[in-house]
Amino acid sequence: MASTTDTPRIGAAVAAPSPARSQGRLKHFLASEAGTGWLVATVLIALGVLAPVATLIWHAGGGSFEHWNHLFEHVLPRALVNTSLLLAGVAVLVTALGVGAAWLITAYRFPGRSILSWALLLPLAVPTYIVAFAYLDILHPIGPVQTFIRELLGYTSPRQFRLPDLRSLPGAIVLLGFVLYPYVYLSTRIMFATQAASLMEAARVLGESGRGVFLRVALPMARPAIAIGVSLALLEALNDIGASEFLGVQTLTVSVYTTWVTRNDLAGAAQIALAMLAMVALLIMLERRGRKRQRYASNLRARPMQPRQLHGPRAAVATALGWAPVVIGFIAPALYLASETFKHLAITGAVSDQLLASAWNTLKVALLATFFTLACGLAVAWAARVVRHSDHPPLARICARIATTGYAIPGTVLAIGLLTPLIAFDSLLSTLWARLSGADPALWLMGSVGALVCAYVIRFLAISVGGMESGLARIPPSLEQAARLLGESPAGTLRRVHLPLLRPAIGAAGLLVFVDAMKELPATLLLRPAGFETLATWLYAEASRGTYEEGAVAALAIVLAGLLPVILLARSQLKPVY
Repeated sequence: MASTTDTPRIGAAVAAPSPARSQGRLKHFLASEAGTGWLVATVLIALGVLAPVATLIWHAGGGSFEHWNHLFEHVLPRALVNTSLLLAGVAVLVTALGVGAAWLITAYRFPGRSILSWALLLPLAVPTYIVAFAYLDILHPIGPVQTFIRELLGYTSPRQFRLPDLRSLPGAIVLLGFVLYPYVYLSTRIMFATQAASLMEAARVLGESGRGVFLRVALPMARPAIAIGVSLALLEALNDIGASEFLGVQTLTVSVYTTWVTRNDLAGAAQIALAMLAMVALLIMLERRGRKRQRYASNLRARPMQPRQLHGPRAAVATALGWAPVVIGFIAPALYLASETFKHLAITGAVSDQLLASAWNTLKVALLATFFTLACGLAVAWAARVVRHSDHPPLARICARIATTGYAIPGTVLAIGLLTPLIAFDSLLSTLWARLSGADPALWLMGSVGALVCAYVIRFLAISVGGMESGLARIPPSLEQAARLLGESPAGTLRRVHLPLLRPAIGAAGLLVFVDAMKELPATLLLRPAGFETLATWLYAEASRGTYEEGAVAALAIVLAGLLPVILLARSQLKPVY
């Protein structure tokens, strides 16, 4: 009797689906129903990001062998050497400044430390070309610094005494290093602050000095963070065109610009751009290889280390060392720009109409780029979330990663690669429009603000996707599952459930994209419409002509626009460590 009554119970238990399996089937059903459209959108966005690279390869292959021979003999050797030396020098300097500042703030307590912890990020608000623009006038032979030194020494003429010329490769390394070190400082500071204090204390108990604890314990554990910060700084240095050209350094970026614009040689510019892409790939490979076997895990509670109180001369030295990068990288150029702006306004009484038009153009393009970048970033991040339980999660992840690679493509390379896709799109749209309305063919994107917006979206999409993914990660999946079971559509779920919760992430990402779009120079120089000026291109033109008055006004506006996201970044990422 027992066996006959137990059998159906066992069969029923086996046949009934478990709650976990039912929930998995529900997720799969919702993902398969909602994810198709979002997956298609993500694939199209990824193809749009890949299009410039594919076009670049096609243009480079179309060049004759004479192009390659000329480049290998006269252009690439010098440009490659200068670029390699520039990147090597910047890597050393940003590592020394960033790691040193991070350890100083984390390991020691001294007067002004709490302010300095976020002030060290301020150079991020100043684009590299603006720093070069400012220091070319500050350190000019008849500028304020050299004039003051000659007066102290009793000299009356620049022929009797002058400092080494800033227009040189060492000058470019120093200026770029003091502007880009915050990338290393930010990542390394967070790593130092989260390391377990017990490990440091154990090293001290075993007889290590303070220097030994830093070199043998803290620094090896921070190597992954240092590698990330250095790679970001080098990508920014490679993308730079204004500072390198102002300082007379013939880098690959400058060579691409001059080959295309000055010599009207698109194939040659594409070939140089391929060399830049190879260098970018090498940087990314070295960064990943440096982190490949660097893992840190501990079952100890991550209690932050207690900073050591400094007194007397040591505290004064620490304060001076901490503020030196801030003064050189931000305060000195910002004060110079403010001074020159006030002088210009006192003389003229107003800003020129051309400069006001440039400011309006900058605002217009930055707003459009921010809107479309956020929209594409939301589509990519949402697709990755919706289809992760469907049949195509690898495709969604691959497309999401491809969509974020545009930040690693220098602006000059991106501009050249966009030429053919933009022309092809214009040709297709003009043909369709001509058949529908009988109008003559016209350019819709090429030579318009639309081309700039496309370049900005590809370039800064990584910021938007990263912000959206981090925001969505904080929202439990059960919310959209409940909304879908209550009859809400996928688009309605996103609009009514997630978007209100994503407002902080959208706001932060939008702010960063907006400011980066305002500062972007290389892509703007190459893709802007005829007669179209932004604040960045206006400053570039003024510096090229050697007229610094109105250029200072434009530069100050860009710096002020960049201050807000830097302050927000400092407040959100750098909490006080006690």
